[in-house]
Amino acid sequence: MRKPKAIDAELAALAERTAALKARRVAQLGELVIATGADALEVEALAGALLSAAGETDAAAQRRWRVQGEAFFRGGKADRATPPASGDSGTAGQTPRSGPAG
Repeated sequence: MRKPKAIDAELAALAERTAALKARRVAQLGELVIATGADALEVEALAGALLSAAGETDAAAQRRWRVQGEAFFRGGKADRATPPASGDSGTAGQTPRSGPAG
C-alpha cells in the first residue's frame, strides 16, 4: 500500500499559489492602466470605458483594439493611442482609421 498524500497540505499550497497569482494579476492590471495613461482619467470615466469595452460585441472594434494593443506592447508608450477629437462619439483611446464604424 502506498503512503497517503498530505492532501490538506497540498490544498493549502494551492490556495497560497492562487492568492499570489491573483495579487500579481491585480498588480499587472494596475501597471497597464498607468502605462497607457488611463490613470489620468477620473475613476468613474475609466470604469465606464472598461464596462463599455467589456460589453462590446462588435468584432471589428475588438480587432481594432487588439491591433492597437499589440502595437502598444511592441512599441511602448510612444505608440499610445490618441484620444478621439472633440465631439467624436467614438470610444476613448481609439484612433480613427477609416471613418465611422458601423
